[in-house]
Amino acid sequence: MSTASVPLPNWINYGLIPLLNLLVAFLISGFVVWLIGESPLAALSLLIEGALGSGEGIGFTLYYATSFIFTGLSVAVAIHAGLFNIGSEGQAYLGGLGCALVALALDHYVPWYVTMPVAVVGAGLFGAAWAFIPAFLQAKRGSHIVITTIMFNYIGAALMVYLLVHVLIVPGKMAPETRTFLEGGQLPKLGWLMNLFGAKLGAAPFNVSFLIALVAAYFVWLLIWRTKLGFEMRTLGVSQSAAAYAGIPYARIVMIAMLLSGALAGMMALNPVMGSSARLQVEFVGGAGFVGIAVSLMGRNHPVGIIFSAILFGILYQGGDWISFEMPNITREMILVIQGLVILFAGALEYMFRPAMVRVYQQFKAA
Repeated sequence: MSTASVPLPNWINYGLIPLLNLLVAFLISGFVVWLIGESPLAALSLLIEGALGSGEGIGFTLYYATSFIFTGLSVAVAIHAGLFNIGSEGQAYLGGLGCALVALALDHYVPWYVTMPVAVVGAGLFGAAWAFIPAFLQAKRGSHIVITTIMFNYIGAALMVYLLVHVLIVPGKMAPETRTFLEGGQLPKLGWLMNLFGAKLGAAPFNVSFLIALVAAYFVWLLIWRTKLGFEMRTLGVSQSAAAYAGIPYARIVMIAMLLSGALAGMMALNPVMGSSARLQVEFVGGAGFVGIAVSLMGRNHPVGIIFSAILFGILYQGGDWISFEMPNITREMILVIQGLVILFAGALEYMFRPAMVRVYQQFKAA
C-alpha cells in the first residue's frame, strides 16, 4: 500500500510535517550562512528581531503577509478544483489596475470607506477577467492551465508597463505611475490595532486590507467546505472521472474556480496600491503571486494554514531585510536563497517526510 494513501492525523499532516520541512530548510540555510563566515544563530536572532522585535517590524511583517494571504487563497481555490494556477502574479497586476481606476474616479468625492468596497469589486473583477481566457482554454480546448497562466503573467506585466507609460502617467512626469490618490482613495493604516497591544506602527504600511484578507479567508473556508459548489470543486480535484460520473459539469467548475482564483489574486493589489503607495506603479506585485504558491502548499490549501504560512513568509521578508542591513556579508541575494530553501522544502518537497511519518505512526498504532 502506497504511503500517499495512508491516512494520518491532522496534527501530523498539518502540524508536524510542515514543521519538519521548515526546520530542515532553516538548518540548511544556517549551513549556508556559516559557509560565508557568519553565525547562523546571530542571523536567526536578527531575523526574529527585525520581524517581531518592534511594532514597526510586526507592521511590515503583517503588511507582507497580507499580500501572501490573498495570493495563497488564490492558488488554493484553484488547487481544490484540480487546477494549478500559476497566474496569480498577472492577475494581481490587473487587479491593481481595477482598484486604481476606482480610486482615481472616486477619491475626490467620497471617503475611503465608500471607495473601499467598490475597489474590492473592481480589483476582483479585473483579476477574474485576466483568469477568464486561461480558464476558457482549459475548460473548452484542453489547453494546459499552467502554460497559459504563466504566459499571461508576462502579458499582464507588459500591459501594465504600457498603460503606466502611455496612458495613466501624470503629464510632465518621468515616473511611470498614476497620480497619488487623495484620502478618499487610500486605505487607512491599522495603527489603532497595534496600539491595542501596546505597540507603535511607525512607518509600516500595515493597513485595512489585512482585515479584508481575513474576511476573504473566512469566505473561502465557507465556499470550499460548506457549500455544494465547494464539494463539487473538491470532487473534481480528487478525481475528474468520479466528478463526471456524479454529473458534475467539468467546464462550469473549471471556469468558476479560475474566476474565483483570479478575483482573489486581483484583490491582493489593494494592499500595495491603495494601502501602501497610494498610487499604481510598475512592479507593485513584487513576486507575491509566486510566493502564494508556496504559501498555499505549506498551508495545506486550507485558509487557516495559509494565514499562518503567509505570516511566516512575512517574517522571512521583513527579517531578511533586517539581516541584510545588519550583516552586510549576507546580501539580499542570500536572503532569496533562504526564502527559496523554505519554498523548496515547504512546496516541492512538502511530502518528503511523509513515508517516514507513516511508518512511525503505523508502528506506534501496532504497539
